[in-house]
Amino acid sequence: MTRTEQEFDAAISLCRGVYEAKLRDYGASWRLMRPTSLTDQILIKADRIRSLETKGVAKVDEGILDGFIAIVNYGIIALIQLQLGFASGKDITPQRALELYDEYMGQTRSLMLAKNHDYDEAWRKMRVSSYTDLILMKLMRTKEIEDHRGHTAVSEGVDANYMDMVNYALFGVIKLTEED
Repeated sequence: MTRTEQEFDAAISLCRGVYEAKLRDYGASWRLMRPTSLTDQILIKADRIRSLETKGVAKVDEGILDGFIAIVNYGIIALIQLQLGFASGKDITPQRALELYDEYMGQTRSLMLAKNHDYDEAWRKMRVSSYTDLILMKLMRTKEIEDHRGHTAVSEGVDANYMDMVNYALFGVIKLTEED
């Protein structure tokens, strides 16, 4: 296993731990959310990260690392919702929610490894703030695709954008935990 795979797996484990703890607290209450609402939730988190990066201070006890973890988890939830559709209540068990998380995180991890090979670990040379900006750009693209009811002429779909957002956020988690 490469260094990148080890770091990626450690970041995934951190995010999955938060996801699992929230499942214990709330169950799969997110099943009510439509993908467009999840896009907006990710936007809120990315906007807050950018605000913290710009201002350099937070008035609420949630830092940039927490924001990237939230983007990872909301991104995976969004991928699940794209497959299952939204529900009128909690219709899956916490165990099933974890299985789905692992399935979609596995797909997202595979995409990262393929792109990492092709881009030769360019993410390591980037600033954390660039991940934030790329996530915000992906959000703008996703909102456009959603506004066009998922139709694109030549571009990847919403799912590919969610996966990219998750991967950029995971890069942020790796870089921020390296600094600690």
